[in-house]
Formats: sequence, C-alpha cells, structure tokens
Amino acid sequence: MVRDLDKSESWAKKGCEIALANINNAEALTAAFRGAEGVFVLVPPNFDPAPDFPEARETAASLRSAISAARPGRVVYLSTIGAQAAQSNLLSQHTIIEQALGDLPTPITFLRPAWFMENSGWDVAPARENGVIPGFLQPFDKPVPMVSTIDIGRVAAELIQERWSGKRVVELEGPRRVTPAGIAAILGDLLGRPVRMEAVPRETWESVFKSQGMKNPMPRIRMLDGFNEGWIEFESGEAGSRKGRIEVRAVLQALIKRES
Repeated sequence: MVRDLDKSESWAKKGCEIALANINNAEALTAAFRGAEGVFVLVPPNFDPAPDFPEARETAASLRSAISAARPGRVVYLSTIGAQAAQSNLLSQHTIIEQALGDLPTPITFLRPAWFMENSGWDVAPARENGVIPGFLQPFDKPVPMVSTIDIGRVAAELIQERWSGKRVVELEGPRRVTPAGIAAILGDLLGRPVRMEAVPRETWESVFKSQGMKNPMPRIRMLDGFNEGWIEFESGEAGSRKGRIEVRAVLQALIKRES
C-alpha cells in the first residue's frame, strides 16, 4: 500500500499487488485491507507532533475503522519500546494507536522495537570530520537497547506468517545493549581516528531543536529523558525481549559506506 504510485514500481516488479491509500483515509484503507490474510502497519513518522498528538489520534481512528470493517486475518503493528510508559513523550503516539487497536477482535501483534541502530547515521559526518559526536543519550556509559531495522523487518515478516489469537506484544532489541561511548569507539575504529561523545546540555535542547525547525520539541525532549532516566524500557525488561542478529558494528560499517 502506497501513497504515491510513482514509488510503487519496484514493488510491482517483485510481483506485489499495489493499493493506493493514505493512512488517514479509512475508506481507502478498508478497501486495501479487505480480503488480506495479514496486514503489516507502519505509520509515517511524525517527529514534531502538535500538542496532545492530534495526528496520532486521527491515524488511530482511521486504522481502527478500517480494520473493524475489513476484518483481515491478522495484523502486525510496528509500535515502539516504551509504548506502555505513563509519561507523555514522542513515543506516546504509538501508545495512542495501540490503545485504539488493542481491543479489536482481529488478532493483532504489537511489535515494539528498541532505539534504531540506524539513528547513528547522524553521527558519521561529525565523527569523520572532527572526531566529536554531539550526544543526547546520556550518560555515555549507560547501555541503551538498540536494534537494526534489518532485524525489525525480518521479525515482522516472521510474525505475520504466524497464527495466534487476541493481542500479543513482542519486544525486540539487538544481540546486546550498547553505550553511546561504545558507538563512538566503534566509529573511531572504523574511521581510523579518535572519536568521542560530547554531551549536549539538557537545558539547551529546546533551543537546539527549535533552531532545527521544530515547533513543539517537548515530546522529543521527554523521549530522550525517558531513555536517559530509564522509564522508557521494555515492559518485560531486557530479560524478556527477543534478541536480533545484527550487531551495531555491522550497522555502523554500512552507514559509513553509505555516507562516503
């Protein structure tokens, strides 16, 4: 399902049947979902939502309406680590959608991945250019649950082929947790130069994000607080999460190659 047919050619060549729909158009979603054995839902990201997340609420209502009407065989929704957190933050958009879909009769899996390893793509240029990476995940020796998007795609494909009833939650992270300092060390090794993290002071985050064009940076700030303070975590903890296969070093190697 795509919003722009011009971007569907590669999928059509793989033998995919293409449906045109916008995530907030319940009628189009219903038509796309009807008759499907399984539906994988990945909502467009919104890094600068309006206060009280009206965009997520609209998406939640649209998805609920479409799934209720179309009754696909099963649904896998790509959610996030910390979707169960009570504190409002950027990831609460997924909390809203989970709550809207969680009581539907259709079997649904909420796949909750950790922080994306690929977010380190922003670190490659400063590491290469001056050996200093501005760090928001603090302290730098605190292990962070991270996962590669490759693992997310693989696990999502596995889950949607399974059979289950009701609602289930699958929490996913990489083979082992990694610290921001560890990422800097690996980048330094791969780039052949010293690389270190430099803390961006918490009191400057709002002005920094606004200078980048954000209108409502507090949800993003609170998300970072959640990782740093530990209240954004898997519901079942590290011991209860499914572990991926892709190591952060392999991801960083690919990112360096892509940015070269």
